[in-house]
Amino acid sequence: MGMTRRALLGSAIAVAAGAGTATAADSNSLSAETPALWREFRRTPFTHPQIPYIGRAGCRGGAVRLPRRRTVADIRDFGAVADGTTDSAPAINRAIAAAARAGGGTVTIPPGTFRIDDVIRVDRSNVILKGAGSGRTTLYATKNLTELIGAYGSRYGGDKSGWSWAGGLIWLAPKARWTSLTAAIRAKDWPFEGWTGNRRDEWRPLTPIAPARRGSWTVTVTDASSLRPGALVLLRLSDDAEHTLLEHMCGGGPGPEAYSWDDKTKLTSYVPYEWPVRIARIRGRKVTLERPLPLDLRPEWSPQLTTHVPELTGSGVEGLTLEAVQTPQQPHLLDKGHNGVVLQCAYDCWVDDVTVRHVDNGFGLVSASACTLRRTRVTGRGSHHPYFCREGSHDNLIEDFTIEERTGPAPSNTQLHGINVEGLSSYNVWSRGDMRMGTFDSHRGLPFANVRTDITVNNNGRHGGDASAGPLFGARFTHWNIRVTNARAGLVRIDALAPYSATVGIDEVREFDQIDVPDFTGELHTRLELYGSPQAVRPRNLYAAQRELGHTAMDDGQHAFTYLNGVDR
Repeated sequence: MGMTRRALLGSAIAVAAGAGTATAADSNSLSAETPALWREFRRTPFTHPQIPYIGRAGCRGGAVRLPRRRTVADIRDFGAVADGTTDSAPAINRAIAAAARAGGGTVTIPPGTFRIDDVIRVDRSNVILKGAGSGRTTLYATKNLTELIGAYGSRYGGDKSGWSWAGGLIWLAPKARWTSLTAAIRAKDWPFEGWTGNRRDEWRPLTPIAPARRGSWTVTVTDASSLRPGALVLLRLSDDAEHTLLEHMCGGGPGPEAYSWDDKTKLTSYVPYEWPVRIARIRGRKVTLERPLPLDLRPEWSPQLTTHVPELTGSGVEGLTLEAVQTPQQPHLLDKGHNGVVLQCAYDCWVDDVTVRHVDNGFGLVSASACTLRRTRVTGRGSHHPYFCREGSHDNLIEDFTIEERTGPAPSNTQLHGINVEGLSSYNVWSRGDMRMGTFDSHRGLPFANVRTDITVNNNGRHGGDASAGPLFGARFTHWNIRVTNARAGLVRIDALAPYSATVGIDEVREFDQIDVPDFTGELHTRLELYGSPQAVRPRNLYAAQRELGHTAMDDGQHAFTYLNGVDR
């Protein structure tokens, strides 16, 4: 079940409610240490050239309180036993299926250790899998995804394992996507990962859209008859022969225009750009969205709203530890799939108070949008990707997260990344993090408009990314209040790498180990402020400050509106 019109409009009220009102937090942010960038952003929050608007990132527009649902099943009633030896995966999956048949609800897992010999599949909307707390409930996973599903190859050839960047032992994905994906893997075919599949043949046009500017909340469609308030649709943008859409994602100008795009075959496979969004209101041919447009809409990109694979929505995992059987970390890109929690084709879903231990890859977002990961932790023998965000994942919020130092030395030929973003993923936020190892990993694939804020990092990881995936960064990457404990610059100080970017309030750093050069020639239009003074930055947290700022949502950047009982006034 999708979000109701009343709930959707109510969430829009929260954005507009603070317009024009100076709060205590605002007053503190306007101290002598306030960056010029923040003052500028306050004036143009939806169209600033360096800082993206991420005030609506996360489940239900970043709601502080995650949804709660009535308890409909206890896994013990379906045969689960907390003895650490009985395979409880079938019982847990039966309980989830029962909750789905009941129209949704909470499946409880009591304290104790439950062995699982299969993938836990949350594949129906409005189902919550809830333990007694990450320190009290443990799921002990004895097998990996290669054993359970099969070898997952790469569409790019070689012996690389797809479980190095996809799939989880707790896997939140709609039933249709799960079925097609596992069938493709077993058939040794490349699986459909995204909202419309790699062949892009699972979608149907709903209506073309008239040209509009980035930051607009309202668009004009040709035909609104197939749309309804509260529905999730895909905004779809195709590229043209000159790759002007990709250039626009980089801020435009001589550098992106001179860049060689045609040989970036991995990057071009990610296009069209697909952005899921709910419809807030329809007035004639005017359609108001729950978030402002992430990019301009130009005729040459054939902007349209389309259908998509039915989303997983309203589901979550809470209050447990997923511990994989401890095995050595595999050589780079040969992961067996001792993976943690993955959200795929999920919208308005969440993970809260969950720890993963001894995993190949920790928490993943694969074509997932508007989801929240809160109070998550990666610990144990070390991970390839503690967090990965790929295949066009947008508007997600990862907050209060921890990557612990590994409990043993890294085996040779392994790789450590960190908080990853790639594959045209945009408007994602990492906030209030404690990274005792790893880095701010871009895997190329032109991610843009992402924010890392209020994070302490021991910057000792390395980024990845195939050359055919194109640029490390698009426009509007922002790093704000970053404490670097080992003085390494790599991918944290980005004013010499990322176009139209902002690096504000980071420790003094220097280049060593992996050193990158900019992808684009000429002026990058980047900003560096309060360098060497993260403790002085006000506001301290860019995401929280955007939430507190509470700008009135604007129609085409000019005409303010607020919602009241579904009526704008």
